[in-house]
Amino acid sequence: MHYDAIIIGAGMSGLAAGIRLAYFDKRVCIVERHHVCGGLNSYYTRGGRSFDVGLHAVSNYVGQGVRTTPLPKLLRQLRLSRDDFDLREQRYSEVLFPHHRLTFTNDFGTLVQSVAEVFPQEVDNFRQLTEAIDAFDDTRLDHPYRSTRRILGEYLRDPVLLDMLLCPLMYYGSPQERDMDFTQFVIMFRSIFREGFARPRGGVRTILDALIRKLEENNCEVRLRSGVKCINVAGDRVTSVTLESGETLESDAVISSAGYHETMRLCSDWGDDTIVGEVGRVSFIESIFVLDELPADLGHGAAITFFSDADAFTYAVPDDLVDLRSGIVCCPSNYEGHDDMTEGLVRFTCQANYEWWAALDGTAYSAAKRSCRDRLLDRAELLMPGLRDRIVYTDMFTPRTIHRFTGHLGGAVYGTPRKAYDGRTRLENLFICGTDQGYLGIIGAMISGITMANIHVLAKG
Repeated sequence: MHYDAIIIGAGMSGLAAGIRLAYFDKRVCIVERHHVCGGLNSYYTRGGRSFDVGLHAVSNYVGQGVRTTPLPKLLRQLRLSRDDFDLREQRYSEVLFPHHRLTFTNDFGTLVQSVAEVFPQEVDNFRQLTEAIDAFDDTRLDHPYRSTRRILGEYLRDPVLLDMLLCPLMYYGSPQERDMDFTQFVIMFRSIFREGFARPRGGVRTILDALIRKLEENNCEVRLRSGVKCINVAGDRVTSVTLESGETLESDAVISSAGYHETMRLCSDWGDDTIVGEVGRVSFIESIFVLDELPADLGHGAAITFFSDADAFTYAVPDDLVDLRSGIVCCPSNYEGHDDMTEGLVRFTCQANYEWWAALDGTAYSAAKRSCRDRLLDRAELLMPGLRDRIVYTDMFTPRTIHRFTGHLGGAVYGTPRKAYDGRTRLENLFICGTDQGYLGIIGAMISGITMANIHVLAKG
């Protein structure tokens, strides 16, 4: 079987790339090793309840009438309407440090006002920083790496404000420990602070159903339970892809959302000398608590709370199974239009060490999960008193879960620290989309797939 393009991975970026190519009558096949689409943003059923895998929020949210930001551009490229995603805005979110609290909404002025109230001596510097961010062209695909901490230090004098700005953006997008590529920082600053958070009323499945419907309408082939065994290489080109079933599919181009290192290791000519750059290490543990009442009824109204127990925020692989000094509390019911949820839900996320989790045997692994769940719950109770007494069901994922279901080396949620912004690899017809291409978040992932399809397949005729 010969295709114009094979797409590896049916996550958000792969699905979007497939839709875009199918609109132009390209013969496309999306191959996915799991039985459902979504990748890092999928869903599952447990205990009679449906849970989103990775969705805390959809960033890049803007209201009706805005046309130049990623969300409306995405809808135009995929020929979708806003109703297809059924997005509901956050009420507010917050960043909590020991002696400071910043709030933000989908109105950027809320954050500016919060900075002015909490850091009055820094508000002019903050405005200058935002002007520099607004002037930065994050659509260019050739930006070199630059340290965000160094650049922020040129504008901000208070290290606490610097870390309070970094905390949400690093947790939601940085593959690098202790620092962040400035291009990534700009992308995340705009998507979270300049634009904002929303959530599909029906969870991530609402988005996936809209994408799958477009694929079906345009005859784009999607093969589930079809993992890739080998990307066959001749010279400097990919000739075909062999599936784990033994079937071989020929293609003019391959776009992979599996991750840069993960993709290159699939190539038939792979060797230690053929891969450059470091493998990502940043991973997380998350405990999901189902409640018999809504978090707002417990006095917690924020959609998302980013917290740190110290003024100096630490973002690094911990020397233990989990690091409880900072984290995220996500409450899906604290979005507009979610008040009628019959149960409350709290997702509590912290940094974790993949190597420690991977080294545990079955019994020790189960015991470690129980211990960490209790520790997470103790920490969550400090932010949401009374939480423990309202829990009716719990679930948890670890870095080992992430590795198992995504194939990401080291359970690295955000992939390699050095992104391939142009999507190119050492092979002239093999391209990267998704996390390791550089656009992050649900909207960013779809933009990545669309962009790679546009410039590497459609632009070539």
